[in-house]
Amino acid sequence: MPFQKGDYVLLEYTVVDKDDNKVVETTVEDRAKEAGIYRPDEIYEPRLIIIGESKLFEPLEQALINSSEGQEITVEIPPDKAFGQRDPGKVRVISIREFYRYGKLPKVGDIVEVNNQQGRVVSITGGRVTLDFNHPLAGKTLVVTAKIIKRLETTEDKIKYIIKQYIPRIELEKVNVGGLSQDGSVVTIKLPIETLFMENMGTIRARIADEVGSRFTNVGKVVFIDEIEIKREVEAKPAEVKAEEKQVESKPESQQSSQ
Repeated sequence: MPFQKGDYVLLEYTVVDKDDNKVVETTVEDRAKEAGIYRPDEIYEPRLIIIGESKLFEPLEQALINSSEGQEITVEIPPDKAFGQRDPGKVRVISIREFYRYGKLPKVGDIVEVNNQQGRVVSITGGRVTLDFNHPLAGKTLVVTAKIIKRLETTEDKIKYIIKQYIPRIELEKVNVGGLSQDGSVVTIKLPIETLFMENMGTIRARIADEVGSRFTNVGKVVFIDEIEIKREVEAKPAEVKAEEKQVESKPESQQSSQ
């Protein structure tokens, strides 16, 4: 069955700079390691994409719509369909004193913010810092290899992966989405207990509820359930206690006094 706008899918992809054949981004851990761009804090797995809503290069999105589940596609993205052409006007030179004023010492390759714009330090010469405010991939032709791993069919699965966008390291098998009312207006979400100790969890829950409500217009209420299991030491049963007492009573007096 062909894909269409509004479909929820899990997408695996790798983006390569065509000019130097270098991997610039990937969701595949082995590819990241091979390319020397692996980061231990990164999560390498297929990403949730909502076709027609998630930000995708237009040629890639069109190719995905025309593909099938599990089919690998390769798409070439020209600069004007990717991050645009390089603009020489976005390369500026400023005095290094501007950085000293804030107690910073820039280095080549650093990403710095100037007047609410992020730029890359290209060179530092004679007290002058050259900054490039173009996107790092501006002017580049990109080659994207991608594959739709799975189409998400149920509301429960779709909501689980929405949750994962906000809590990337959560184990989905520990997430329970249920309690859907007959008209689907109420959604109940039970998260693993360890999420209670995460920073800003209240804000994260509010954002999850807001997105679920905006994507599923029939939903009027999202209920989060916290379930904490109380663990207690198991007390010895009366029969076991009596058995221990009998064992003590049956010991010779000399053996009991020696204890």
